[in-house]
Amino acid sequence: MKNKFWNFARNETTGERELHINGAISDEVWWGDECTPSNFRAELFSGSGDITVWINSHGGSVFAASEIYTMLSAEYKGKVTAKIPAICASAASVIAMSADTVLMSPTAYMLIHNPSTIAIGDSEELRKVAVDLDKVKEGIINAYEKRTGLPREQLNLLMNKAELIPSNEAIQHGLADGYIEKETVTETIADKFVLPVIENKVTIRSCDERLNLIMGVKSK
Repeated sequence: MKNKFWNFARNETTGERELHINGAISDEVWWGDECTPSNFRAELFSGSGDITVWINSHGGSVFAASEIYTMLSAEYKGKVTAKIPAICASAASVIAMSADTVLMSPTAYMLIHNPSTIAIGDSEELRKVAVDLDKVKEGIINAYEKRTGLPREQLNLLMNKAELIPSNEAIQHGLADGYIEKETVTETIADKFVLPVIENKVTIRSCDERLNLIMGVKSK
């Protein structure tokens, strides 16, 4: 399958499924059958369990993004975590709204803006296109409103600005929940050498006795 804007993989460390969305989000209008949402669906539901969606995209087709949003938010049974390492713009931000948890790199950005298109026709036709774009915008705001709880008027203003939103501001707006952070190992050396329960409550009086007990050596 060629020209896919997505790639499914499995994290070798955690065993969790991962979905990588890179580049332009497209549909059959641009690429043909290579990257239709129906093919995306087949891959998504070929497995189960929690999934991490890595998004690094400037956007693309709002309708393809809408289908993916619905698959991840309403149909897929596992927990969905979206991670944004660099840029999540336009239609890609709609997909991010489908996640249960959205995490961003401290250096990442989100961009939300008004929908746009290319149109040819007379004045009546162009007026119809303008009305359709306003309706598409309302649909996009639905996704932002559902996640953030912000008033539609405020979301409308953010889309009108069409400015990059750094991760700290995205978190403030509720578009994201927190930062992507390195997983830390909490197990200590002491955790690896937990002493067995001593039923007779014998007191260990020295380091040598403690080591002997760990190694299974009887003290003299």
